[in-house]
Amino acid sequence: MSILPQPRTAILRSIKHPISKEILDKGLILWFPGPQSFTGEDCCEFHVHGGIAVVNSILDALSSISKLRLAEPGEFTRRAFYNGKLDLTEVEGLADLLQAETEIQRKQAFLQTQGALSKLYNKWRKVLLKSVAHVEAHIDFEETETIDEGVLDSVIEEVIKLKQEIQQHLNDGRKGELLRTGVKTVILGEPNVGKSSLLNLLCKKPAAIVTPIEGTTRDILEVTLNIDGYPLVLADTAGLRSDTDDVIEKEGISRAMQSYEAADLIILVIDSQKYVQWLNANANSNVVDYLKYYIKILALNDLIKSMVFNKLDLVKSELKLECSQEVTCLSCKYEEGVSNLVENVKNKLKILCGEPSAEHPSMNQARHRQHLSNCLECLNLFLKDSGSDTVLMAEYLRKSLKHLGYLVGVTTTEQLLDVIFKDFCIGK
Repeated sequence: MSILPQPRTAILRSIKHPISKEILDKGLILWFPGPQSFTGEDCCEFHVHGGIAVVNSILDALSSISKLRLAEPGEFTRRAFYNGKLDLTEVEGLADLLQAETEIQRKQAFLQTQGALSKLYNKWRKVLLKSVAHVEAHIDFEETETIDEGVLDSVIEEVIKLKQEIQQHLNDGRKGELLRTGVKTVILGEPNVGKSSLLNLLCKKPAAIVTPIEGTTRDILEVTLNIDGYPLVLADTAGLRSDTDDVIEKEGISRAMQSYEAADLIILVIDSQKYVQWLNANANSNVVDYLKYYIKILALNDLIKSMVFNKLDLVKSELKLECSQEVTCLSCKYEEGVSNLVENVKNKLKILCGEPSAEHPSMNQARHRQHLSNCLECLNLFLKDSGSDTVLMAEYLRKSLKHLGYLVGVTTTEQLLDVIFKDFCIGK
């Protein structure tokens, strides 16, 4: 009879094929008896050399064992969920941790795997569970003297407080979602102002074609950048102008406007030469007046908060412009001022995405926002009917409790689990 190794203790062993007895490799074996394992079940790990031939030979050996099969994508995590080792928010955090590309994304995902969101949602569930119990008790015993007076008033106070907390959580500016998926940023401007040159500088590679010919960029060119740990999804677009008969360029401009309308951050690029010419023709005007004019001719709104005056090298002696967090002066040709732009963008990303913390966790999934919105709607209906129909009040509380249950997986469906686990890799 084989003797199992000590739990959670690495031992060095020769790994043999169960049928041929051939030694396939020499590696570390770790034994994790349940429930003290990732899945809550008995688990064994083989740490072997990573060559393809070694791994394939061990997989072939394992496949020769009766009733043993490869795990499906996400099956280990799914078993951990079923065995109560993780709730759904922690499962989603693990998925995000596996896909994190930047440091701040990693931090947010790791905090979620440690229960930052589930602690908050379970705290709200406890409040609702207690509230439901009190309302139902009031219904059962309202004609007797065995229930404390003012119990409904106490429940209403708790629900008002809970409603405010959930509303504040929802009014976070989508910080967690932006951090998880990346901040959609669009470079806009007239043709030949240096949009593609700026993209290449930020990418530190020739990602876009740059020529002196206006209208070179026709389609959306998108790259993902890591700006001080924050994910930036940067899109170069076709130059905006109305005086073109080129069908392809018109389509490019249409796509640029669509990207603009869906963007979280806009970088508006301006030709410094044209700005100086405009100033010379418009006495007593300033940069604010020009920006209003420029935004108007491009058919944009006035909410753009990041402006870049390019081609500074051509007008340095003439341009009197004070750079700030909203306005950056640079020369793509000589790579001057790019660090200032990066710093300005970084500051905006910090505002948009926030700083992940265990004390103030941010939701980062669309389903979180949907269930919390539904929960809030039920709480509002409860408060609207407070003091009238207690049976209906109890039903609204039960529905709001159900939506919080969907968040952590207390109430769930196989379809929901399939969506959550669909992107997991094999082995997790």
